[in-house]
Amino acid sequence: MSQQDRQDFYQAISQHSMTPLWEVLHALVPAKPNTPCRPALWRYSDVRPFLMQAGQLITAEEAVRRVLIMENPALRGQSAITQSLYAGLQLILPGEVAPSHRHTQSALRFVVEGHGAFTAVNGERTRMQPGDFIITPSWTWHDHGHDASAEAGEPVVWLDGLDIPMLRFFDAGFAENGSAASQPLTQAEGTSYQRFGTNMLPVRYEPPFGQTSPIFSYPYERTREALHQLEKNAPVDAWDGVKLRYINPATGGYPMPTMATFMQRLPAGFAGQPYRQTDGAVFSVVEGSGQVSIEGPGGISEFEFGPRDHFVIPSWHTTHLQSADGCVLFSFSDRPVHVALGIHKEERAS
Repeated sequence: MSQQDRQDFYQAISQHSMTPLWEVLHALVPAKPNTPCRPALWRYSDVRPFLMQAGQLITAEEAVRRVLIMENPALRGQSAITQSLYAGLQLILPGEVAPSHRHTQSALRFVVEGHGAFTAVNGERTRMQPGDFIITPSWTWHDHGHDASAEAGEPVVWLDGLDIPMLRFFDAGFAENGSAASQPLTQAEGTSYQRFGTNMLPVRYEPPFGQTSPIFSYPYERTREALHQLEKNAPVDAWDGVKLRYINPATGGYPMPTMATFMQRLPAGFAGQPYRQTDGAVFSVVEGSGQVSIEGPGGISEFEFGPRDHFVIPSWHTTHLQSADGCVLFSFSDRPVHVALGIHKEERAS
């Protein structure tokens, strides 16, 4: 059969919405993971002025959520930092309320800057402090606010991480707006931690948020202390430094069914060994500074990072982390989905 005969055949089946597998097989089932995503760094010193300008241009109520999305350079226009994850920086100013709504997408908040803001989930409010990790479980009512006065208060910024692209793939994303800007409070602040966060559970425990952790606020103060004690008293991993994963205290599993979250400490003088993994990860620098080298099909990207900077490491990119003076990094990824599907792979080189 000639090449022209093949082309005529392809054209004929195309009219019936069909295409030959043999022409695309190697792209569909590649020899190794081949993400289109690229490594990228967002310096907070560059981004913050735009966040403050956004605060002058539109109110939190008008915007519903005043967020600047961090788009992967290879996925512009898709509101995605990797092919499965969304990330953005949200600003709330003193006296504002970001109105109540709920959605099927799971969300995390990681507080980057400022004091005085709060988030409420299903009738319970928690204060937001820098370094705190806060969950908004799927289909739970939530709103955000800042009850300080304009004169006494300060802007608060946090990292939003959501599984929006993942749910878009499944055509399962939708939302509902609340009838009031702020939901009524039905529980005292700290109730969820007292019930579920002290290595104990109510006798007749029923998960309040399905597969998501019953604790929705993980304060940085406790996490930071654990990291520093482990740095002093336990072996330091050659690839990750001192790295812990947040858990659902009722199951020991990931805090959300679609996103894993981590906090790690790179000690002073740390020069990490290279690793790569199939789950792409988004990093927020909590304290200190360092360097990251990320190697993939497009070459090597090297970034110097400091406090409140953000960077993304795409799937199956070889990564080296270094820090001369020490640093703390928060990160999140889509690892729970990889693990649940049995497709997670990791390589740690020496």
